[in-house]
Amino acid sequence: MFGLDITVIAFLGLLMLATGGLIFFLMFDRVTNEARQERRVKSIQNRQDIVRSRAAERIAETARRKKSVQDSLKELEQKQREKTSRSVGLRKQIQQAGLKLNLRQFFILSLICGVLLAVVAYVLGAPYYIVGAAALVGALGFPRWMVSRLRRRRMNKFLDEFPNAVDVVVRGVKAGLPLNDCLAIIAREAREPVSTEFRRIIEAQQMGMPLSEAALKLYDNMPLAESNFFAIVIAIQQSAGGNLSEALGNLSNVLRDRKKMKGKIQAMSAEAKASGAIIGALPFIVMLLVYLTTPDYIKILFIDPTGNIILICAGIWMTIGILVMKKMINFDF
Repeated sequence: MFGLDITVIAFLGLLMLATGGLIFFLMFDRVTNEARQERRVKSIQNRQDIVRSRAAERIAETARRKKSVQDSLKELEQKQREKTSRSVGLRKQIQQAGLKLNLRQFFILSLICGVLLAVVAYVLGAPYYIVGAAALVGALGFPRWMVSRLRRRRMNKFLDEFPNAVDVVVRGVKAGLPLNDCLAIIAREAREPVSTEFRRIIEAQQMGMPLSEAALKLYDNMPLAESNFFAIVIAIQQSAGGNLSEALGNLSNVLRDRKKMKGKIQAMSAEAKASGAIIGALPFIVMLLVYLTTPDYIKILFIDPTGNIILICAGIWMTIGILVMKKMINFDF
């Protein structure tokens, strides 16, 4: 065949087969290494794709959660704006002052107070218009002023105890207690008026109201920035989730820092307040001393019509000055 012997052909075939086997033997490690590297590269690429997809999912979840928190904040801000835009009624002020009175009882007490002040002014020999002014002040001014004063005092007591109540919630949640049990502990063991306000939250929950809405009721009963912070934290945690103990722990630190800042402001403005009180009381002290030394000299202001006009004008200007000084030394933060 083609002038070649079959033995030569067989030899050439065996030689080629041996050469191919030798080449395969020498190149086997390289081929297997390349295949292994290719599989490894594909595995790394697949792993990176999985990591990227998980990272994208986490970013998307964070974005959704952030959007949910922002929506919750906008909704809560809208609700609080609507509440603050409405003026607080007399019934709500009496409730916030901690008085167990209805409107009928309050109006009866106001009428009695007005009659008593009018009688006192009449017995002292004041003119009839002074008696009428005393009746108006006793019926309309003094009772509402007392309600406002008691309301402010109760809010100050709430602010003193409220950070401790938040700390109780933080420790209870870290210990594994449910949030409702922590609120119940505060309602039982905290000092007034914190215990009363948290008891109202528990009662609202027992009536079927969600915890977020029940917490928002705290701001209705105690219209303070601190109670608003607490209600917002609870509402956001109920709607968007998150670490409640960490959020309330930060809130507790904020509340205590605000209390420290308030104390510093009061200490810095104490001198100005004392000066304002002295300046405001000085005309009355001088009038009393003049009356004790020379009564006839000061009686003209009370007997003569011109003197009455002077007293009224002086009272108006004194009131304006006191209000201006009060505005200057009271800081909002």
